[in-house]
Amino acid sequence: MSDDTIRLVTVGRLIRRRRRLLTVLTVVGALVGFGVSLLFPPRYTTSASVLLPGAWEDRELLTQVEIATSSVVVDRAAAELGWSGVDGGELRDRVSARAADGNIIEISGTADTPERAQQLSDRMVEQFVAFAARVVGDTADSEAAARPEELRQLVLGTSRRISELADAADPGRTVESVQTRTELAKLRTALQEAVGKLDEADPAAGRAGMVVMGPAARPDGEAPPTRPQLVGAGALLFFLLAVVGHLTAARASRRLRTAPEITAALGSVLLGTVDGPGGPSGHRPADSGRPRSRIRRLLGVDVRWDVPAPRASDDEAGRRLRHRRVCARLRDRLPAARRLLVVVPEGDETARPAAELLAAESGDDPRLRVAGVSVSRPMVPDRDDESGVLVVLSAGRWTAEELAGVSGACADAGHEIVGVVLAGPVPAGPARAAGRHRDDAAAPALAVGGNATGGPA
Repeated sequence: MSDDTIRLVTVGRLIRRRRRLLTVLTVVGALVGFGVSLLFPPRYTTSASVLLPGAWEDRELLTQVEIATSSVVVDRAAAELGWSGVDGGELRDRVSARAADGNIIEISGTADTPERAQQLSDRMVEQFVAFAARVVGDTADSEAAARPEELRQLVLGTSRRISELADAADPGRTVESVQTRTELAKLRTALQEAVGKLDEADPAAGRAGMVVMGPAARPDGEAPPTRPQLVGAGALLFFLLAVVGHLTAARASRRLRTAPEITAALGSVLLGTVDGPGGPSGHRPADSGRPRSRIRRLLGVDVRWDVPAPRASDDEAGRRLRHRRVCARLRDRLPAARRLLVVVPEGDETARPAAELLAAESGDDPRLRVAGVSVSRPMVPDRDDESGVLVVLSAGRWTAEELAGVSGACADAGHEIVGVVLAGPVPAGPARAAGRHRDDAAAPALAVGGNATGGPA
């Protein structure tokens, strides 16, 4: 897997073979999310809107958004609310504002109860409108404001002067007097219209009238993240971390998982695959390891997920048939061989019982002698009258360097590796059946064990 692309079928195999462990970790993640939800009380959020009449540019709206959440507005809202132990600094983290479409500023408030959230939003809107109106009035340039007023007074004085001139003209006696009065009336009307347009163009008058678009609505649900969301997020996070952790560990692992990789590391050929009950009690310490083994079986981690699925036999007859076929291939490969040394890496709890079953099934043709070899310090018994070495091991447990060490130890002892047999774990039911078969064949197995020190049986 270290060189292959991770595919969906790989993830599916991981979930299928590690479903118990993933289920336990998912439940643990849900409990962690529930615990986190207890540390954070529920929050409720609501908002109120303020309409800004007139024409506003985007940067001006952004300025109003900053004013709405400024410390001055928040402090005034906190003083008006008068909540015990809550000041403007704490409220600043609970309020927010944004510019919506149509020159609308939306101010949101968050509190631990729906009533407080509604009060906070309403007070923030009120203080924002009051402060914005004050800012508009205070920042108006006095000189710029005086000039329109002077112009207005000048226009009024001119209008009165026009009226006086019109009254002083000889009314209706000559054509010239009539025309003069008409022109003066038109001039007075134009001046009045100019004053009206001047009043409409006053930015302070047009922008100071902000409109509150109703009180804030009382929230009917918690603000995210809610407790169910935290529980679901915790469960999903732990599940994904477990899957990613498994994939990362498998990708970084250097253990050989396929038959071609194993046979290439040992420099031999594959003779077959047999069933090996996973770790009988006879090959484990009496006390240490049993609780751990029970936990591993309970969580479903006693079988590797990153190796090809073993093709287990259906029943006892099928298992014995597979063992006999391996023995037949041995006889075909070495017809004159009478004795072979069966090398099993120490710690391979699946391969050891499989090798014993294979030795019991072969009988005297050829006679197999089982020997355990440490992969950390491989040492193989010297050649006596054996015709070669048969290596029995399980996939996914050993690296290429470890298997190369076993192969080198065999060569140092004068042995030639004639074949490799892979042992695959079987369920508990078949394992018990295999155990009964091993008891029935106890005499040949003891004969094999008796030859471990060398010498013919």
